[in-house]
Amino acid sequence: MKPIYITDLDHTFLRSDQSVSDFSTKVWNDKSKDAILSVATARSFQKSHDFLEKLHLDAPMILLDGTMIVTPEKKLIDIKTINKALGDAIISEGAKYDIYPFVIAVKDVATLDEAFLFPTTLNLHQHGVLENYRNDPRMVECKNIRAMDMNLKLVYFGEYNTLSPLAKHFERTFGKELEYKLSPEKYSDGWFLTILHPEGDKAHALTKVMEYLERDTNDVTVFGDSVNDIGMFKLAGTSVAVANALDEVKAVADVVLPHSNDEDGVARYLENAK
Repeated sequence: MKPIYITDLDHTFLRSDQSVSDFSTKVWNDKSKDAILSVATARSFQKSHDFLEKLHLDAPMILLDGTMIVTPEKKLIDIKTINKALGDAIISEGAKYDIYPFVIAVKDVATLDEAFLFPTTLNLHQHGVLENYRNDPRMVECKNIRAMDMNLKLVYFGEYNTLSPLAKHFERTFGKELEYKLSPEKYSDGWFLTILHPEGDKAHALTKVMEYLERDTNDVTVFGDSVNDIGMFKLAGTSVAVANALDEVKAVADVVLPHSNDEDGVARYLENAK
């Protein structure tokens, strides 16, 4: 049977300038001749497709932190959303801490068209993040931001001292209705708090992908660097952290690479994998 490899994108397979090197492209496409390769990312279908248009993918992609699983041909395999009532309740509770989220939602399941809602009231970290989305057609500015009918995730950016107590407040308020991931943002000195459906993470999505491929999770090797990869690491047969991964990710990895994302760590591993 063909080996299976699934990698995170940002800070793992992508370089810090958000590019894929020629070396990584060549190794990936060579490896795809005798292996099954795909991605597990916080990015949307379109953003992932833009990065990966030169790469051959054989398996469904885990997108938006695991809330959506889609084939490279854009066939929806699974989706986990937060309904409007719960989404609005999250926004209202967050407002007590004087912070409002970005809301990434699905407008149409048939076409997988997404909306990226952002508030008019923004902190410095949120302003910085939006610079990367300046020409994104999904963007919708909201004076009074509210959730949509099918919300994939709500994301708060800010200082740790704001988001840590906010995460605890959400956990006390909503409990197991939601999943909460607090992580440092490596492109800046801020932090982000991602709110998801309790089965909308990479771990649950990895299980779905392996069921789709009719393979066991022990058959897959996964690569990552951040908190949202940990659940996936614990399920996979082999977990591989790049050299620049967070310490808590390295602690649960089977392999810690000597090379970072900027040194094509994943591609170097794939080149030598048998």
